[in-house]
Formats: sequence, structure tokens, C-alpha cells
Amino acid sequence: MEPMNNFIELLSRQVLLCDGAMGTQMYEKGISFDHCFDEINLSRPDVIKSIHVAYANAGADIIETNTFGGNRFRLRHHGFEEQLEEINRAGAHHALEVSSSKSKEFGRPIFVAGSVGPLGKPLEPIGKIKKEEAFEFFYEQIAILARAGVHVIMIETISDLEEARQAVLAAKKACNLPVVVQMSFNDEGKTLMGNKPVEVATTLKQAGAEVVGANCSVGPQILLDVLERMTAVDGIHFSIQPNAGLPRYVGSRYVYLASPEYFADYAKMFVSSGAGIIGGCCGTTPEHIRQMKLAIGFQAPIRSKSDVRISEMEETSKVVTSLPVGSSSSLIEKFNAGKFVVSIELDPPRGLNYERVIEGAVLCKKHEVDAINIADNPLAKAGMTPLAMASLVRESVHLETILHFSCRDRNLLAMQSELMSAHVLNIRTVLGITGDPPVVGDYPNATGVFDVDSIGLLKLISNLNEGIDLAGKSIGSKTNFLLACAANPTPVDLAREYDRYEQKIEAGSKFAMTQVLYDLKALEAFVKRFGGRIPIVAGIMPLKNAKHANFMHNEIPDITIPDVLRDRMVKAGEQGAVEGVNIAKEFLKEAKSMVQGVYIMPPFNRFDMAFDILGAL
Repeated sequence: MEPMNNFIELLSRQVLLCDGAMGTQMYEKGISFDHCFDEINLSRPDVIKSIHVAYANAGADIIETNTFGGNRFRLRHHGFEEQLEEINRAGAHHALEVSSSKSKEFGRPIFVAGSVGPLGKPLEPIGKIKKEEAFEFFYEQIAILARAGVHVIMIETISDLEEARQAVLAAKKACNLPVVVQMSFNDEGKTLMGNKPVEVATTLKQAGAEVVGANCSVGPQILLDVLERMTAVDGIHFSIQPNAGLPRYVGSRYVYLASPEYFADYAKMFVSSGAGIIGGCCGTTPEHIRQMKLAIGFQAPIRSKSDVRISEMEETSKVVTSLPVGSSSSLIEKFNAGKFVVSIELDPPRGLNYERVIEGAVLCKKHEVDAINIADNPLAKAGMTPLAMASLVRESVHLETILHFSCRDRNLLAMQSELMSAHVLNIRTVLGITGDPPVVGDYPNATGVFDVDSIGLLKLISNLNEGIDLAGKSIGSKTNFLLACAANPTPVDLAREYDRYEQKIEAGSKFAMTQVLYDLKALEAFVKRFGGRIPIVAGIMPLKNAKHANFMHNEIPDITIPDVLRDRMVKAGEQGAVEGVNIAKEFLKEAKSMVQGVYIMPPFNRFDMAFDILGAL
């Protein structure tokens, strides 16, 4: 009998018990969390087999391969991309070896489920991974596991419904094995992306999954509620594998508090609520599985129906209103009126003393500057957060601020949280940037997040302006951000930059601010291509001396200073700052007719240089 028929046929007659945690069991055996767990299939097969044996001995009917992070995208992060097939085949081999011996020993089948976890980064439109790319990543891994002989494909711990759907579609194309797909839910009974249980079950059933369920993230109580809601959907089986509660960090190790006896009590409730597959996730041990087996034995699944009607579960519409707090940005009105907009950048302090920045903002207001740009740890050098500094400037000086917002230091949750905070603080204009990598800054070993790039960030902010979050779910009110994007007329790859600029406009950018420019011809070419689409604000940084000019030209990516200008700075000697201002004035006079504003970045917060340049206007 084929694995599909054998598995599904048995699942129709008996509740199947899956194993528990693999990662935390490896951690218990001394393998650190920063190691690539999937690679342990190659370097420590004894560890993996011993975990499989322990779960089989505890009564598990299904053991999962140690391939949760075995897709190309995640293996690349650890440097094991080239060993993708070897790692997945070994993971399947270890589980199949234990399955074969223990099935003979116990006289009953022990199925091997090929574990397939999430890619680890969000899909479009928020992230950079295209749906087609996600499909290929999943297809590649699942095809290897299927060829290796696993009996079931178990897709798990995914929080994005579209990502889970692509994984199921890939599995159905790659093999004819039964597909179990489990998503993770938060304490509100929704996925991280805001999907409700019935929506999840319906979508994944339509994609072809035979079993749909929930795992990870939270403990038994919340996932039981998710399961009960899922069972409103007909025609599929259900699974549930919760964590052993939430972990605590005790004595340099993570400890999960939900006991095996507690899980045994819930095992009976899982079955009563309609689960056909039950098991454990993070923090669960062979003892948890043993107690669950004692609690449920070999009973048949109970086909109870949820009293939650689908119509009630799919009720997602809420009235979205404009947020009454604060005003809109004044800059778009100035652009629309044809005013040449002037902005000056003030870098937040590296320490706690922000008085000089406020003094600079006061001077900017006296010189009738339209806005203050607040940089976000440029060149990955740590300073005060731009949100704090922008709020101080706005409250102290009552001048429009342009908040630089980088993807480097925030994950998607932090981005959304901080943007909502910015709106409440009446910060209305945001420049969405990808951000410099940490390796160029003061803390080269810091981890860059980069859940999305600037295009994904702009899409996220556009969503908030429509009153919906990153998952497309209502936030109750609309934000009122004016979006700006960065433009680089002098990149190494001009075609790629032009394509990205088009995408930034499509993502909702209302005006653009260029990279620092010294080459007028590059600006002319850029304006010829994109002028008239959205306002363009030219970036200018006056050079302080010849050393500064050489540094900018040779060490800062995508900045080119023509030889003739660097020669002028050399000849200027001690009068370098004066010559730098003269060069900037000349550039501004020529550029003014091509652009709709200027963005001056005074080096080392030399505000006087910025005000001298404005004399060219």
C-alpha cells in the first residue's frame, strides 16, 4: 500500500501521536542554539538517532526528520548551502533507520515525516522573497526528502499564510505523499500575519493539504482554542503540537515549564476537539510524549464539530477612520505649490548631549529652512534614535522633520511598532532606507536584521496609510505619513538602481532624496529619465578639506567626486572648507532648475557651511 493511502487510512481509524521537540533536545545534549541544527545530521548522527529512538520508545507513531531548517535559503545563512541535498538525505536516513527497526520491534508502523520549516524571511509584498522563489526553495527540499523515502511531508511553524500555501503547492508538485501543514499562532489565536484559524484551514485545504493544524509559539491552552475553531472546516484532518508553555532563562539555559502530566491532560482534550495528530513542539521531551500516549492509548479520532460558524470567524471588516491626532506633512503642499524645498540634515548625537542639535535646528528655522532631516545611525555608527531626536526638534523648534527609518536595526514587529509611535508623536514624513550594513560601523559583529529592504518598508508604511498592518489586517485608523525614498544617480549598476527606483515609486514614495552628488551630468541623466514622476530633492554635502574629499571618493560607496573637484580641494589647502562651500554653491546653482529641492548634509554638523550654501538660492 502506498504511504499516502496507508497513512491517511490509519489516520481515519486512529489518533496518531507525533514526537516532540528536536531542537531543544539537541540543546539539552550540548549543541548550542547558534549552531546549524540541520548540519548535525552530518557531524553528529548519533545525537539525532538517539533522539528519534527516545521518541519511538515513548510511543510516538510519527517521528520527524531533523530538517526543519534544511531549505537552501536558511542553510545559506550558516554556510551549508552546498550541502543541502546531503543534509536532507542524511536527516531522512537517520529517521528511516530508526523507524524501520522500531516498527519491527513494536509490530506497528512508525511513520517518518519530512520536516519542512519556514524560510526565515518574509515574502513580498513586505519582504524581498517572491512567491515563485519561495515555491522553488520548498520544492527543492521536499523533492529531496521524498526521494529519500519519507512517508509524510510535515510543513510547520510558518506564520505567513501565503508562505504556507506555497509550501503546500510545492509539496503537491514534488511528490504524492500526504501533506501535514501546521502554522504558528499567537496568544490572540491568530498567526503573526493576522490570519484566523478558519481562514488558515480553508486556504490550506484548497491548496491540497490533507492535514491542517497548529504548532509552536504558545502552549496547549491557546492552541486548543485554535484547534476548536479550525474544525469548523469540513473534509480535512487536524493536528496540534504546542510548545511546553513559554520558556524562561534560568541558570544560563532555557527551561520550559509545562509538565508531561499537564500535556497528558490536554492530550485528551485535543482528541475530544477533533485532532487526528497530536504531539509536542519546543520544550517537549520524550516523557511528555510518553504521558500523552498513556492518556490517549490507541483510540479512534473523535469527529466533533466546532460550534463556531465560518461566517463568524471570517468577520474581519472594521471601519477604518483617519487618525485625528496631529496634522499632515507640510512638505507635500510646498511641492504642489511649486516651492523649492530646502532641508538640512542634523545627525543625532553619539551620546546624551543633544543641545547642539537643537541649537542647529533653531538656526535652521531662522534661515527659513523647510525641514530638518534626522539621520538613522548613518554608516552603522550608534547614536540617539532618530525618532527621539525628531520628536525633540519638533517639540522644541516647531519645525518639520524628515525621519530617516532604516531596515537594518528593526524586525518587522519593531518597524510597525515604532512607526505607530512616530505617528502618535506627530512625525509625519518618513524617508525609508535599507541602511548601511553593521560591518561598516563601530560594531561590525552586530547582527543586521534586514527583514525587508527599503521597498518592503515603503510598502509597509503605505499599508499603514490605508489603515492596515503588514498582514493586511485593519488597525482601526489610517496613518498619515508622507513617504520619501532614496535615489542614487551614480550607482555601479545603473539598470538595477533605475528598476529599484521605479519600485519605490510604485510602493508609495511621494518624493525622492538623492545620494550626495558632485557630478552634475549624473543628475541630468537621472532627471531626464525620471523627472516629472515625483519631486526630486538633490543631496549636497560640502567638502571640508582635501582629506575629506579623498575619503568620500574612495571609501564611501556610490559617491564619485570628479578629479577636477578633488584637485581644487588640494589647491585650497587650509581654505578647504571655503572651497567646499563654493563647489556646493556652483552645483546648486546649476541643479536648481532640474530639481524641486535641495538636501544639504553639513559634515560634522557644521551648520554654518549649510547656511553659506543657501546663499546660492
